[in-house]
Amino acid sequence: MEHATLLHLALLLAAAAIAAPLARWLKVGTVLGYLAAGVLLGPFGIGQVFSIYQAKEILHISEFGVVLLLFLIGLELRPGRLWSMRTSIFGLGGAQVLISALLLAGLGWASGMRMQLALFLGFALSLSSTAFALQVLEEKGELKARHGRTAFSILLFQDLAAIPLIAIVPLFAAASAAGNGMDLIDAAKALATILIVVAIGHYLIDHGLRLVARTGVKEAMTAAALLTVVGAALVMQEVKLSASLGAFLAGALLAESSYRHQLHADIQPFEGLLLGLFFTAIGMSLQLGLIAAEPLLVLGLVVGLTLIKALILYGLGRWHGLDDRGSRRLALSISQGGEFAFVLLTQGVGASVLDQRQADLIAVVVTLSMAMTPLLLLADEALQRFIGSTEPGFDAMPENEGHVIIAGFGRVGQIVGRILRARGVPFTALDFDAEQISMVKRFGSEAFFGDPSRPDILDAAGIAKARAILLTMNDVEASLRTAGYVRRNYPNLKIYARARNRAHVHRLMDLGVHVIRRETFLSSLDLTAELLRGLGVHEQDVKFTIETFREHDEKRLREEFRHYTDEQKLQAKARSDAETLAGLFRDDRGDRSVK
Repeated sequence: MEHATLLHLALLLAAAAIAAPLARWLKVGTVLGYLAAGVLLGPFGIGQVFSIYQAKEILHISEFGVVLLLFLIGLELRPGRLWSMRTSIFGLGGAQVLISALLLAGLGWASGMRMQLALFLGFALSLSSTAFALQVLEEKGELKARHGRTAFSILLFQDLAAIPLIAIVPLFAAASAAGNGMDLIDAAKALATILIVVAIGHYLIDHGLRLVARTGVKEAMTAAALLTVVGAALVMQEVKLSASLGAFLAGALLAESSYRHQLHADIQPFEGLLLGLFFTAIGMSLQLGLIAAEPLLVLGLVVGLTLIKALILYGLGRWHGLDDRGSRRLALSISQGGEFAFVLLTQGVGASVLDQRQADLIAVVVTLSMAMTPLLLLADEALQRFIGSTEPGFDAMPENEGHVIIAGFGRVGQIVGRILRARGVPFTALDFDAEQISMVKRFGSEAFFGDPSRPDILDAAGIAKARAILLTMNDVEASLRTAGYVRRNYPNLKIYARARNRAHVHRLMDLGVHVIRRETFLSSLDLTAELLRGLGVHEQDVKFTIETFREHDEKRLREEFRHYTDEQKLQAKARSDAETLAGLFRDDRGDRSVK
């Protein structure tokens, strides 16, 4: 039994470690990689390693990945960001969801479906795959183009729309299953709970996180982050609301928290792994027999879904001011069904909105529509090359969201931050001292809790979109770790650093950092200049003396660095020679022993 459990665990981990990277390498998206792995391992695939019961159990457990996804979505929805994108998000996004849902529902009702079922499927299929579409657009370098930004806005509204849709699934139930819904008392309890969570949750959660952060125990912070999500989900479930709604509310309440980046970094690995497991379980549950049994029906539904959504999106793109090519790319990139359809179908079966066979058929349609997306985009690119289109390139949006990351928000970092704020330059300040963060916020500055030397914290702070990074940490080793990570992974990002001493300067230079300032050097020169003036030295002589010393010292620093690097190379060569001699000695002893 233990061997079988370990085998199953190994296969699920292999899906995350092999299938997803392979799918990304093939440029078809990691979601399809997970789905394909699930199909191979599932009861209807080639391997048939997992039974139907096991696939359902894995699906049930991995649904927590969707809960974590919604928490992270809420965590990113800062009021300022929503407000600046309000027209695209609520205008285009709302129009896309409503028009698509009503048109698909109308077609379903015309084909003989109950109105409740037609509406439920219309809304479920109006949602696209956020994870899938954004990944495809990013891989093709189109996410920053105007149609890419428009697609992101529509997907963001869909993510928001999925929250109430998940919550009101029981309302779509047929009259015979009305007992699964809410009565007035339950609805009142649910509304009161939401209001209480919104009114009190922010202060309690943020205060609790502050207490945990002050202990300095990193694993306790991770546990507190998970507890925040689980606790909010449990509260919502107690009043018959979706756990996903609770997680989203918890994330939204913490969107302005100083601990947002730390929470994002701690939660994201669990979210990614569980969400991958969720897609793998969906692949296991995929009824491949339906494709073989009714190929024309499945093909017709896939083509119909993709065509209807694409036409609506194309029209909305043209109305929004996109050109023909941009509107076409928008339509093809987000015309598929989405991962929230799987969530809604699972809950819909539980609430008796539809039966399992109908859910299986729609799941197949959604999966195949996702598989078509990269193929349709490739076909569009091939068509452009074939006809030799003279259309201009994508209308890229101006890069106005680049920011500066200040790693370490102590004395130096705060001065830089105040000047940047005065100049209107956006920045994200990171510091691992909870007391420091609290003090900074009391004086009106913005900073976030998190260890700047951790790659996941830097990623959560948006280093991929940053214009520059300033290293002002007190910890020399942390400064060097951060500089090394940034130089290896973001070679074009400008690095500015404060150094504690000459050795620190040399080690930063060795990592390829060129703009470095010693923390006491300039202030010492300035103080010395004031001293000379006080002693009666003429101003011209003061400037000459200070400038001469500065140039001489910096020249000497560069010469010392050359000796430093030569010494490092000599040490490396000495180690290599020693290892070679040791190997020869071992070989010599081995030869003599044979003789």
